[in-house]
Amino acid sequence: MEAKAIARHIRVTPMKARRVVDLVRGKQANEALAILKFAQQGASEPVYKVVASAVANARVAADRDGVAFNEDELIISEAFVNEGATMKRFQPRAQGRAFRINKRTSHITVVVSTTEKGGEN
Repeated sequence: MEAKAIARHIRVTPMKARRVVDLVRGKQANEALAILKFAQQGASEPVYKVVASAVANARVAADRDGVAFNEDELIISEAFVNEGATMKRFQPRAQGRAFRINKRTSHITVVVSTTEKGGEN
């Protein structure tokens, strides 16, 4: 079983979000939520929300399909951050010049799945 959650146009730079996503990739879903809850990076809050949403999506899919659901079996099989649209702002500088500031956004994607790969030895 597999479930996915995507958060788009999150106002955090992709580089900062990737540092947080690298902490939880491949971990168990409950363990990842605990790590993200106490991580000090600012990007950990939106990543936490995406992981929690992916777990909730897995629960809904299991109910819809009539499959037994155990949250402890979910692992984060895929997690990545893509660059979103960049907002361009200008700041005044000396002698009438303008300095461009790029406010970057991120698209955060998390896929959780059960550990069904244990049967393949």
